[in-house]
Amino acid sequence: MTATAPISKQIWDMKYRLKQPDGTPVDKSMQDTWRRVASALAEPEVEGERTLWADRFYDALEDFKFLPAGRIIAGAGTGRDVTLFNCFVMGTIPDDMGGIFEHLREAALTMQRGGGIGYDFSTLRPKGAPVKGVGADASGPLTFMDVWDSMCRTIMSAGYRRGAMMATMRCDHPDIGAFIEAKQDAGRLRMFNMSVLVTDAFVEAVNADQDWDLTFEGTVFKTVSARELWDQIMRATYAYAEPGVIFIDRINARNNLNYCETISATNPCGEQPLPPYGACLLGSVNLARLVKDPFTEDATIDLEALDGIVRTAVRMMDNVVDVSRFPLEQQAHEAQAKRRIGLGVTGLADALIMCRARYGSKQAVELTQAWMARLQRAAYLASADLAAEKGAFPLYDKEKYLAGESIVELDDDVRAAIAEHGIRNALLTSVAPTGTISLFADNVSSGLEPVFSFTYTRKVLMPDGTRKEETVSDYAHRLYVRQFGEDSPLPDYFVTAQTLTPEDHVRMQAAVQKYIDSSISKTINCPEDISFEAFKDVYMMAYETGCKGCTTYRPNDVTGSVLEAPAEEDKDEPRLPLNEPTQRPADEFESGVVYMTRPLDRPEALPGKTYKIKWPDSDHAMYITLNDVIQDGRRRPFEIFINSKNMEHYAWTLGLTRMISAVFRRGGDVSFVVEELKAVFDPRGGHWVQGHYVPSILAAIGEVIEQHLIDTGFVQRDEAPEAEQKLLAVGDDDNRPNMRTCPKCGAPTLIRQEGCDTCISCGYSKCG
Repeated sequence: MTATAPISKQIWDMKYRLKQPDGTPVDKSMQDTWRRVASALAEPEVEGERTLWADRFYDALEDFKFLPAGRIIAGAGTGRDVTLFNCFVMGTIPDDMGGIFEHLREAALTMQRGGGIGYDFSTLRPKGAPVKGVGADASGPLTFMDVWDSMCRTIMSAGYRRGAMMATMRCDHPDIGAFIEAKQDAGRLRMFNMSVLVTDAFVEAVNADQDWDLTFEGTVFKTVSARELWDQIMRATYAYAEPGVIFIDRINARNNLNYCETISATNPCGEQPLPPYGACLLGSVNLARLVKDPFTEDATIDLEALDGIVRTAVRMMDNVVDVSRFPLEQQAHEAQAKRRIGLGVTGLADALIMCRARYGSKQAVELTQAWMARLQRAAYLASADLAAEKGAFPLYDKEKYLAGESIVELDDDVRAAIAEHGIRNALLTSVAPTGTISLFADNVSSGLEPVFSFTYTRKVLMPDGTRKEETVSDYAHRLYVRQFGEDSPLPDYFVTAQTLTPEDHVRMQAAVQKYIDSSISKTINCPEDISFEAFKDVYMMAYETGCKGCTTYRPNDVTGSVLEAPAEEDKDEPRLPLNEPTQRPADEFESGVVYMTRPLDRPEALPGKTYKIKWPDSDHAMYITLNDVIQDGRRRPFEIFINSKNMEHYAWTLGLTRMISAVFRRGGDVSFVVEELKAVFDPRGGHWVQGHYVPSILAAIGEVIEQHLIDTGFVQRDEAPEAEQKLLAVGDDDNRPNMRTCPKCGAPTLIRQEGCDTCISCGYSKCG
């Protein structure tokens, strides 16, 4: 069965379909895409068996049963100079200027190839520390993070992908306070996700309310209260969703390779803790496609089918190590020496719904653990069989590997297979963000996240420039409606992210983490009105239940709301125009919109108003003056002037003012100018201004013009252009919350899940 949802075909065409440089499709169908990927990943097999394995790989890909990461689907078999790996952690940054900028160069090369990167900035001396030999004080890690942030913006502006980076810092670094507060400025370090490396000793000090030393290279710079520092982390993430928390000692203790590597950073979304120059690829088994007898008492996952898909997926992903290109030689060496893969799941929430289990419930936890245990077992047995056939990973040490904390928990059959043959892949499991490939796979739920919304509407841009509304529905919801009819009420196991408690999220993350040797990308959505004390408890619960990290999202003034209730309009007191010559509704002026063949003449004096815009990316404010003429007793815009001390804007603002003024002077319904300006989206991302997201500085100018037209009575508020953000229907008609606006496609369908801002319309992800 192929995908039926239109959004799946659109995502395929936009992101994964192979096309010639002129846009001519090479892949005529999704089956062509699967065949291309399957054949490319069969190349490392012995010559006589490539067709056999290509067919098996195709069978796993067909009908979306196994989903390699988007980078593999888009890049495998294309001949392009791209990496098929999603995750990189860069080398350890040395504490000297030459080394710092050499690592900046390596980061740029990696991002140019499409890799997301992670860095530990704990190795850089704190602000104010002496720099030997030059008689100066260090500027600290945060200033160098600003340099990385600028580099990422530059790489992004030169290409079509948004850059993605993770910055980590140890909880005992002297600059940890500045690191925690850095994202308080909404315009700073926008290209980074940030996480604090929390040690077991720090958690113990917090619980015991002890002092905590902030040190660098053995020198104590400051002593603080551990509990106060923990509260500072918590208050920051409570207020603006960052930094996240990584339990770094647990990560290193449970690392299969702790005998030959030390981890201090992760990839941008946190599911892959990696050593310096570490690299990993990703793929997901689609559990929603494996449910038998959905919505009945006999509903269950086909465990035999799960075993088969996992074994095939492990072989496919192992072959990616051999066919992929790498930005740096050090990354190729790390990947080939350890052969890490990150096999996970997607469609978990849909599978639970189809098995009549409420996400976060005891039944859901038990089912999830059973499924994940089966996946883990099948993956390790498959890798042991591969080792018998092709050899173990080069750094395999039988005695040390089998003594690992995670390995000793495997059953006797798995341990015996590893002891006999070794293992092909040092680490095998991870749960990664799957937002785009989940949309591609008939819109199944993403990763281990709950369903965000069972139905929503999106505006689709048509070839003729018009937009049509399209209903997008979740995979499990769509199956239920087909089976029981549209009028059937949804059972109580149909739950969404916004109706679950934070404890539900943590229970599910902990249930999955138990069977994952790397880590998990997940966002724990918290209600805006959660108390600070209850919010703090979420992080301690994550630590106590065995999670390797914790990321929450609570709607806030800095990053905005994932869900916002629509504002109530004051219908009794409509907004009155300012300085109006007469007070009559616009709809009484049938002659108020006059189309002219020649421009209006300019009177000697005009009424007007000047507005100030402070854009976060600019050091200088922008001043916008709008002057009006009075025509037929009605005030209408005549000209616009835009001024700023920032000369970088001079040419385009001058051109813009002349064009808009020319349009105004021709008359007619000039409100379309607002629509066009507000539809402009900066590829670098916009900013939050006065509590709402503005996608570009041009859109901000459009909002000023719109407000002026409303204030002067030229348009009424309910006649504002369609470009204005509209309510997005989610759930029932009485509960219509808003999502944020996507900086790529402009649709108000941006949500926070799996540690990333992700658009459920176009597949855009902040994490690349």
